[in-house]
Amino acid sequence: MKKLPLYVGILFSFFILSGCTNKNSVSQENKNNSALYSGVQQQTINDYFSYPKNTRYIYTGQGNEYASYTAYVDYINENRVQLRSNNGGTEMVKVLEKKDGELIQLLARGETYFRENFTQNLSLSSAESKSKGEILLKEPIVKGTTWTLTDNRKRTISNVEVDVTTPTGNYKAVEVMTEDTGGKTLDYYAPNVGLVKMVFNSNGSEVSSSLSQIEKNVPLIQNVKFYYPNGNDGKLYFTNKKLSFNTNDITRQILEKEFKNPPQGNLGKVMGVNAKINSLYLNQDNRVYIDLSQAFVSEMNAGSGYESMILQSVVNTVGGYYGVDKVYLTVNGNPYVSGHIEMKRGEDFNVNLRNSVELK
Repeated sequence: MKKLPLYVGILFSFFILSGCTNKNSVSQENKNNSALYSGVQQQTINDYFSYPKNTRYIYTGQGNEYASYTAYVDYINENRVQLRSNNGGTEMVKVLEKKDGELIQLLARGETYFRENFTQNLSLSSAESKSKGEILLKEPIVKGTTWTLTDNRKRTISNVEVDVTTPTGNYKAVEVMTEDTGGKTLDYYAPNVGLVKMVFNSNGSEVSSSLSQIEKNVPLIQNVKFYYPNGNDGKLYFTNKKLSFNTNDITRQILEKEFKNPPQGNLGKVMGVNAKINSLYLNQDNRVYIDLSQAFVSEMNAGSGYESMILQSVVNTVGGYYGVDKVYLTVNGNPYVSGHIEMKRGEDFNVNLRNSVELK
C-alpha cells in the first residue's frame, strides 16, 4: 500500500465534520442567513455535528495526489459517528464524539478496508477522552479559544467569519488553526455543513482539500472475494462480489446472505437456509472471530472432505475480508464439533488458498 507523505498524514488527522445539504441549498442558506453567521460565536458543537445516513462527501485536492478523497458515514451511534475516508492510496476510519462542549476524535485507524462498528467498542470516560482523544473543535466557538493536544500541538479558533469559496458554495466559516514544527493547518467549518476546506502550509508549499460534492442516499460499495466449494473437482472457486452497505448496516448479515448465494449452480452453498452468523469481528489478537448457529452444522449434510471445503470457504472469505490469516470459528460460542471434525478451544482455522481458483 502506498505510503502517505507526512503533511498528507497531518491533513488526515482533521478530515470531515459534515452535514446535510447540497450545492444549491448551501449557497442559498449562506445568502439568506447572514444574521446566523454574524452570531456564530453563540453556536455550539451541535451546529457542526450533523451526519445524515447514506451520505458521501467528495473533496477535491490540490498540491498533492492524496489531497483528494471521499468520505462516507459508516455508523451513527447516538453522540458518536464513524467516518470512512478513501484517498486512492488507503482507507481510514475515525470515530468522533460530541461531549461536554467538545468534538473529540476517539479513534483514527488506517488501512481499514473492512466494515466494523467501532463506535460501540470504545468506552472512554470523559476524563479519558480528554487525555487520549484529540479535540477537533471546542466551545466557546469564538475567536481566541485555544487548547493544546496530547502531542503538544497547539490548536486555536483563529477566526469565526472567514469567507470561504468551494465548489459547493460560498461560506462564512469558522477557522481553526493547528500549529506544530512541521507546518500550519487551517480547517474551515461552516454551520450545518461541517468541514468545507482544509489547507496545510509547510516551507512555502501548500496542500488543500475542498468540499466539491455531497451525494445523498447512496451506499458504500465494497468488492468482497467469496469462496465456494465445488464437489465435482474438489476445488474452491472464488469470485469478487460488489456489496452495498448503507449506514449502520450489519456486515455479518450481508456476508451471510452471499454465503447462501453461489454464483453458479455447480458450486455449493456455504451456509444452509437457516444458518446464521451470530457474531463476526476482528479481535485485538489479530484473529477474526466468527460464531455460527447450530444450523450451520446440522444443515450441512456433507462428508468429511466436502465439510472441510465448506469450512475453508468460510475461513478464506472472512480472513481475506479482514486481511488476516487466522480465523477462530465457533458454533453457539463453543469450539467447532461435527461428526468429522473436532476443534479444541482456542484452536484456529488457517486461511489456505492453495486449492483455490478464480471463477471464470
